[in-house]
Formats: sequence, structure tokens, C-alpha cells
Amino acid sequence: MHSDNKALLITPVLLSGCFILMVGFAIRASFGVFQVPIGSEFLWPRSEFSLAIAIQNLAWGIGQPLFSVIAEKWGDRKAIVLGALAYALGLILSSYAVTPEALQILEVLVGFGIAGTGFGVILAVVARSTSPENRSLSLGIATAAGSAGQIVGPPTASWLLGIMPWSEVFLAFAALILLVLIVLPFFRSTNFATRKELEEGLGKVCSMAFRDPSYIMIFLGFFSCGFQLAFITAHFPALVEEMCMGIPKDSFLQSMGVSTTSALGAFSIAVIGLANLLGTIAAGAMGKYFQKKKLLSLIYLGRTIAATAFIMMPITSNSVLLFSATMGGLWLATVPLTSGLVAHIYGLKYMGTLYGVVFLSHQLGGFLGVWLGGLLYDELGSYDVVWWVGVGVGAFSAIVHLPVKEQPLLNRIAVGY
Repeated sequence: MHSDNKALLITPVLLSGCFILMVGFAIRASFGVFQVPIGSEFLWPRSEFSLAIAIQNLAWGIGQPLFSVIAEKWGDRKAIVLGALAYALGLILSSYAVTPEALQILEVLVGFGIAGTGFGVILAVVARSTSPENRSLSLGIATAAGSAGQIVGPPTASWLLGIMPWSEVFLAFAALILLVLIVLPFFRSTNFATRKELEEGLGKVCSMAFRDPSYIMIFLGFFSCGFQLAFITAHFPALVEEMCMGIPKDSFLQSMGVSTTSALGAFSIAVIGLANLLGTIAAGAMGKYFQKKKLLSLIYLGRTIAATAFIMMPITSNSVLLFSATMGGLWLATVPLTSGLVAHIYGLKYMGTLYGVVFLSHQLGGFLGVWLGGLLYDELGSYDVVWWVGVGVGAFSAIVHLPVKEQPLLNRIAVGY
């Protein structure tokens, strides 16, 4: 029997989860802004910094199921504390890095920190603590909190870089991520899992999921999301800085203090985050009324069209803003739908672990998107090839979600479907 307060949409669990995600993603979304200043100071090829961010994404992906298991076995708050400490330590040590290899190794710590304070742990608690009628929208709101961080993170990093060295900005961010620990007393998981789900063991649930073709298709489909998002986060500011035709003198951007293509690059990431606030919440709300797999296919199709149109047109300040707003509306809209799909099909008890494994695919894509972006830029002097790869994998994801069977797995097994 669930108490009435569990049926509420806005709860202390949701609010504290939103705060943790917002702070963590404000920092994580800012790393692309550091590419030029760090590379310029040490004269690193772009591929070196790109490899560091790629390793961060890979460590994030590997760490996500690990931290989800820690949360499910030993407690959600313990996993978050461990993640915040790893995040802060990685940032502090990174501020002293003077070689590409040092930064690349230290990004493993940062990646694990993002995993411990990120979607896998937080969304699982939000899902378990929310009634079925509010679950999809709650996941959308929590995901949108990450975008709220993305709105303020890159411009804040850009502003801080104007008044202090990049190493000191890293130290400031380390202090900021530790601030999330103040909300942990309010982050107490409740449980809407069914009795049947609670009786299933982790090994049995994972074994059934890993043998299910629908789970494999969800895993494969999330790859392109990571590829596109990580590439854009890490490289789009630099792409805009180098390829945009400039900021017109009478543009409204000038009145907002965006007078250079460098500032426009950071501003574009914030625009993506702002648009995603609406897009992610809308996706979460629609997940209650429409099949999540079809919504996911439409999102990936929209990304494919937007990316194709952008790269085939002259890159101007207007096209950058239009692309950023369009892509932002589709940016993290996949997360509440994908996590909600995993929860719906495979149950709530081990949703964190199962979503964490799916998220590993996302981060494998992220690793390749960031790394190939830097590698091929150094080889070819252009991002065009990697951009078109992103278009191709997006189209693949639009197709691969369609055959997913969107019914609870235990129900399908019971009727032999």
C-alpha cells in the first residue's frame, strides 16, 4: 500500500535528484570549452585533448553499471558520495596535468565521478519513487535538470576562463560537485516495484534481459545518441569558432555579449541545453500516452534531418542557433524514454543496472564520437567525415527501435510471446 505522498509528482526525491544532475552536468558539459585554451597553452594536437574526453566518456559508461550495482546492493546515497569524491579528485588532479597522458589517465576518475552522480543512479531512484502514472514525466523532469546545468555550465566556464587560468576553474568545479552532498538527506528511495519484481534476483533478471532481442536493440540504438551528443559537446564550440562566418554587428547576439565566434561556440551549447529543457520534459510527458519506441525513432529521425541540413548549408550565426535549438529539443529527450522503456519492460528493482548496461553503449558511442572527431580533424583539417558518420548512426537508431516489443518481459514469458 503506497502512501499518498508517493503519488505526488514533485517530491523531495525528485528535487534533490534534479539538483545533483544539474550540478554534475553543468561541469560535464563545459569540457569542450577547455579544448582551445588547454591545447594552446601546451601546444597539444587536438586529438590529444579529444582522447582525454573520449576516455572520460568511456569511463563514464563502464562506471555506470558498476555504480548502479553499488547503489542497489549497498545504498543509493553511498554510490553518490563515492561518485562525488571521484569527480572532485579527478578535477583537482587534472588541474595539475601538464602532459596529454596525465590528463587522459585522470579523466578515468572524472568519468567514474559522472557515473556516480549521473543518470543511472539518479533516474533509478526517481523511477522507483514515483507512481506509474507520473513516472515518465518525472524521468523527463530529472533529465531536463541535466540540461539546466548545460545552460549555465559552458558560459560560466567561458566567463571564468576570462578571469582565471583553466586550472583554477577545474578547482572551482571540484568544490562545486562536492556541494551536491548537502541534499543527500532528502534523497531517500521509496519503492513502487511490484512484489514479483522484488522477488527476482539480479542474475536472473539480467540473464533474461540479455537474451531478449528487444534489449539488444535498445542497447544498439543508444549508441548513436552517445556518438552525437559527445561529439557535439566536445567539438561543436571549436567547429563554430573556426567555421562560422562571424557575428553580424547588428545581431541580437552582440547585445547579449556574444561578439566572437568563440563566445558563440559556448553560447550554442547553452542554447542546446535551454531547448532541451522543453524537449526532454515534453518527451517524458508523451511517453505516458504513446509508445516509447516510436517516439525514440522519431527523435533519431529528427536528429538525422537536422544534422544533414546543417552541414549542407553555409555555417552562419543564424544556422548555428537554428541547429542548436533544433538539436537541443531532441538532445536528451531519448533518456527518459530509454530509461522508461527499460523500467517498463524489465521492472524497477534492477532498472539502474540494466539501464547502466544500456548506457555503456551510449558511452561507447561517445568515446568514438569525441576521439574520431579529434583524430580525423588532425588528419583532414575538418570535422565533415565524423559529422556524416553521426548522421548515419542516427538513421540506424531511427530504424532499430521499431521492432522492440514494448511489453513487460515477465508478461511476455508468461504468454509465450
